[in-house]
Amino acid sequence: MNQNNKYTVITGASAGIGAAAATAFAARGHNLVLIARRTERLHALKDKIHAAHPSLDIIVRTADLSVPENVIHLYDDLRTLPIGTWINNAGFGSYGIVGAQELGKITQMIHLNIEALTILSTLFVRDFADVADAQLINISSVGGYQIVPTVVTYCATKFYVSAFTEGLAHELSARGAKLRAKLLAPAATQTEFGAVANDNPAYDYDKAFGTYHTSAEMADFLLTLYDSDETLGIVDRETYTFRLCAPQLPYAGNSARNQKV
Repeated sequence: MNQNNKYTVITGASAGIGAAAATAFAARGHNLVLIARRTERLHALKDKIHAAHPSLDIIVRTADLSVPENVIHLYDDLRTLPIGTWINNAGFGSYGIVGAQELGKITQMIHLNIEALTILSTLFVRDFADVADAQLINISSVGGYQIVPTVVTYCATKFYVSAFTEGLAHELSARGAKLRAKLLAPAATQTEFGAVANDNPAYDYDKAFGTYHTSAEMADFLLTLYDSDETLGIVDRETYTFRLCAPQLPYAGNSARNQKV
């Protein structure tokens, strides 16, 4: 029996952490909105979840969020739903030295990792800042706190996600908003990320990393963050241990040099 009539929205839900998160939240009785580019995969995931949890309402929306117009249209289509949690998971990476990267790919990455996430977060805050128990969870990376060789541009997009979301969390707290903004920062996770980032369909996480988390493990970490009062859930890149903590970036909240308003 579904005990939660609110919806959890997940972008990038067709595979990887997004699909695992959908399965995990469904097990808790959350209605779902599943968003990605690949319609067939979304419907296959919907059918799989419905088989285990037939009482849930599961909405599928196909959208390429690297196109700004699609981002606005998507949110307008969903804004009247009783949304409890919005998870901005959609994103991808690109390995290679900066001067050798393919411009079309990194332009699309910037649109998706930064622009779409910012627009969706902003719109969600406007509508849900004062909704009790509402959460916005943005997926960053340990590469959003540490620059990793040959993936500098991707790290820069995730530094943005970390700074934006940590700053938003401070801002919401200062204004007494009910909405909580949180960040999940994975390390290497066995998903399609490696194949896309390296343009290699045969990418092997065992050969590339040896140690990594599965999507299901990251979904468990995501639920741990969801249940907590902390802002950040981060994986240590050396030990692969997961911890919850307060925001890590410097915040000039009480500086005498801030603009007077």
